Amino acid sequence: MPQLEIVDLKANYGAHTVLERINLSVEKGEIVSLIGPSGSGKSTLLRVLMGLLPPIEGQVRIDGQALDYNDREQLRRLRSQMAIVFQQYNLFQNMTVLDNVTVAPIKVKGRPRKQVEDYATQLLEKVGMGAKLNAYPDQLSGGQQQRVAIARALALQPGILLLDEVTAALDPELVNEVLDTVRLLAAEGMTMFIVSHEMGFVREVSSKVVFMADGHVIEIGEPRQIFDEPREARTREFVGKILRH
Repeated sequence: MPQLEIVDLKANYGAHTVLERINLSVEKGEIVSLIGPSGSGKSTLLRVLMGLLPPIEGQVRIDGQALDYNDREQLRRLRSQMAIVFQQYNLFQNMTVLDNVTVAPIKVKGRPRKQVEDYATQLLEKVGMGAKLNAYPDQLSGGQQQRVAIARALALQPGILLLDEVTAALDPELVNEVLDTVRLLAAEGMTMFIVSHEMGFVREVSSKVVFMADGHVIEIGEPRQIFDEPREARTREFVGKILRH
């Protein structure tokens, strides 16, 4: 049974259809990368999965259970199973690194402070931020802030991690330190949805690649197939352009 299944999903912004008949399944431990031109619906799909933009048709199933995005209790449960990291770090500027990572598990989940702080410290060590527990966000580089944001998402102990262009706001020399963190999570078997323009990284780390355009899934395949032998003309056009640059 897939860990996550998307069936005939449709979403609108007002009268404008932004996702049309999306079908996709994700097995536990898979890393699924969404690629495609700007405006193709990649980030929108992640927002729909998190309930930030409710779908108007179709289903999302986690471990076989269909989600009702209009049910507040189910939405709360969903957000304990799935976490998202955006391209903007959105850290609390008046809180230390440790407090940023622990505030949600303590305040929202009601977990014991000592237990949460011990776990958060382990996570921050894992992402290379163990020496910065008491630093404030304005004392950190963009790459360091993004690694804290990833640790903050992991502190909720999600089964699925969504990464929405997590390197897009970074200077080029800081990109690799964040990608190394994602590589580590991949090696540990974390199920991930990744939206990224870092095609070399997508090719390296993905279990499968989903090419999207104009709110549709155009093609799904293993990285080698998508980048070397795309079947669809629209995929070939996109891949041809990005590989020339």
